[in-house]
Amino acid sequence: MRPFSGAKGTIWTVLQNPDFRSIWYVGSLGEVGRRMELLVLSWLILQLTDSYFQLGLVFAFNNLPRPMVSLYTGYIADRFPRAKVLMAGQVLNVLTAVVLLAVMAYDFDLIKPWHVFGAVFVQGITKSIEDPSRRTAIFDIVGQQRLVNALSLDVISNNLGKMAGPIVAGILLDVSGFIGAYSCLLAVHLANLALMTRLRIPDYQGPARVEPVVRSMRVAISYAWGSPVLVGLFYITIVMNTLAFPFQQFIPAIGRDHLEVGVVLVGLLVAADGFGQLAGAGIMALTRDLRFHGRVFVLGCVGVLVFGMIFVWSPWYSLTFGLLTVGGVAQSGFATMQSAITMLSTPHDMRGRMMGLLSVFIGVGTPVGATEIGLVASTVSIQWAISLNMFAGLVLLIPAIILTPLAWKPLTQVESDTDSDDIAAKTAIREPRSPELGDN
Repeated sequence: MRPFSGAKGTIWTVLQNPDFRSIWYVGSLGEVGRRMELLVLSWLILQLTDSYFQLGLVFAFNNLPRPMVSLYTGYIADRFPRAKVLMAGQVLNVLTAVVLLAVMAYDFDLIKPWHVFGAVFVQGITKSIEDPSRRTAIFDIVGQQRLVNALSLDVISNNLGKMAGPIVAGILLDVSGFIGAYSCLLAVHLANLALMTRLRIPDYQGPARVEPVVRSMRVAISYAWGSPVLVGLFYITIVMNTLAFPFQQFIPAIGRDHLEVGVVLVGLLVAADGFGQLAGAGIMALTRDLRFHGRVFVLGCVGVLVFGMIFVWSPWYSLTFGLLTVGGVAQSGFATMQSAITMLSTPHDMRGRMMGLLSVFIGVGTPVGATEIGLVASTVSIQWAISLNMFAGLVLLIPAIILTPLAWKPLTQVESDTDSDDIAAKTAIREPRSPELGDN
């Protein structure tokens, strides 16, 4: 790892590290491509079907791979070179874009909803592969003292993509149609693949003795279950990703049908919370020695739910944009602290698996929430579907706030990099296992 210089624990120190800058650029460009693709394909579904339910299915299929593969991608992040894992995921993105663009160019009338669902499903697989490896690589590059600063910058990169992707996609759709927009998307994927060749990540491949996958995952789950902080964090993660964040998929429909604007302004509206997240992440990136990570996390959740409940009733485009932006500030607290708490509460040789487990909990709720909002919106209205979900989310936050130390106690990193065998021994009372069967 290349040395740092400058003041301890600040954004400027993190940015002086060329290895961090490389992985930051990769995350930024990757998020631009992902957000472009989601808006293009969501708008395509709206044009093909005019169905809120099928619009929700785009988000559902995009997140369906998370609970299916994330435990294994976390294991991969702990066992294999992380730069190669990232490149494998990006190659899959490129191939998917090539196939869908070829179908569009050959005969656009051949495009069916299942093509869209298939493309976003593959995108979900690559996102599940990429997240644990990239975020644990950030920890390996910057270390504990600069982790919050680095993750805040990672949230900034996500939000730059979240802002730029929909805006660029909306303009391209308006100017050059679906084929032109998707051609530019392919160019973004290829550029990011080229950028990944510059990644230099410290070589860490876990303990010398490699455990079988099933046992390794069982140990990670046992460790998480024994940590009240992680239990509270994972519970809130399920609540937020079931009841809150799926609303973002329905912003194009709100813009088109409720505010009655075109695709360019829809793209800007989809990017609105990205502006807020960028501001919030910038503030956190400048913080020093933050102790109450869980408190910031919980307050961020409350802000997302409250502003999400309000924005859908706004009759004016400018007010809707402003409310989404303020909600984005709150979301930056959630996004930054979610990863920071997970990694600070976990020994070094389990961080990849714990990030994979976090991705599972993200993915468990999101497909259900997106499908449910789509069904309710088709029956009643988008406004009532989103508002009722946000209110339910506020109610369900209460047990985690009361029963776990997440919001009340300061958080520090787990002191020792405990070997998985030691963790397995400590959790054996909850998970009895005979020595003869230990390596099944």
